[in-house]
Amino acid sequence: MQEIIGTAVKDPMSERLRDIRLPGLFMLAISATGTAIFMSMLAGWQRGGWLSERIVWCALSVVLVLCAHLIPALCRGASAIVRWVAGVLWVACMIAVSFGHATFFLLSQQHAGERRADAIAVVTPPVAQDAASGRSLTAIATEQATFKAALGAASEQRCARNCAYLRANRVTLSAKIDALNVEADEARRWERSEDRLAAQADRVTTLRDSARNDPVTARLSVWIGTNPDKINLMLALAFAVVLEGVACLCWYVALRPGSSHPTVEPPVTPGVTPPVTAAVPIEFNASHASLMNSHVTADVMTMPQASPIHADHVMPDDEIVQLGRDIATGRVRPTVAGIRRHLGCSQAKASTLRRQIGELQVSPQPTSSALSVVRDGEVPICLPRDLLDQGT
Repeated sequence: MQEIIGTAVKDPMSERLRDIRLPGLFMLAISATGTAIFMSMLAGWQRGGWLSERIVWCALSVVLVLCAHLIPALCRGASAIVRWVAGVLWVACMIAVSFGHATFFLLSQQHAGERRADAIAVVTPPVAQDAASGRSLTAIATEQATFKAALGAASEQRCARNCAYLRANRVTLSAKIDALNVEADEARRWERSEDRLAAQADRVTTLRDSARNDPVTARLSVWIGTNPDKINLMLALAFAVVLEGVACLCWYVALRPGSSHPTVEPPVTPGVTPPVTAAVPIEFNASHASLMNSHVTADVMTMPQASPIHADHVMPDDEIVQLGRDIATGRVRPTVAGIRRHLGCSQAKASTLRRQIGELQVSPQPTSSALSVVRDGEVPICLPRDLLDQGT
């Protein structure tokens, strides 16, 4: 049976997903950071007065955004003190950047509200037309009362002589009362027109004021029962926190160590308790070496040529032999995790070493439960098969 010890897991589907996921993370992180930088620059440009002040505000905004997005990813493997200092600086940068984003959102909302208000046609009231006499309705009503009283007095007079004068006086008083009635009607019409124009102007003012607020914000403020300005501020801060959180998370995941290397997993054998092999001390003397070399049987095989591997994973033969001795004596468990703890190397390198040691088990005529590793002029290293079977 072919023995395989700790090989790299290469699932085609996972490889394809990794190839798609990593560029997607970088694209999302770059997009979020670019959007945040542009927003902060616009907010900084609005804060400054002179051109030099605006340039400094824009540069400061860029630095704060980059620090807020990259500090968590860059300080991942730092010491505890550095991480604490970086955490405090990161919180300060996030507050400053969120303040800039909130400024941008509020200013943009204000500009959009002004555009919506300008889109509403302003009704210009016409010039008020006074009555012909230029009098108010109160003055007309007073004069009407005077002429009606005079007409009543003339109507009560009896005609003894000169009746024509009395009749002319009555007609004159009636004509003046009719003229005053017409004037009063015109005054009332003018007042109604003024009232309509005032009401229309009030409606236009109300519409322009309501158009300056975002429709969703206005309805939400009515539903909650608070000021729309507070809702706008809370929404601006919420948008800023969401954008910054997305950017920080994408950079933290995209810049994690080993994101571009294949996943190497040690073999897992659930529910199997590996047998314990007692460590046998090896005496390194010439008589023992000659004795062992004189009794080498078919079970003893020489170290095969190492298969081509990456240059970062190549180890000298002496270290491989030493690792084999440590496994044979029980100092190291023949698993990827055990080799990593023993040598302090990466998982990929430990997997390669475990595979090289596993190749020592491949023999054309296995006749024993233990395999030996022999190098010219050295003491054979016996690797018990039960130990090597622990990593398969």
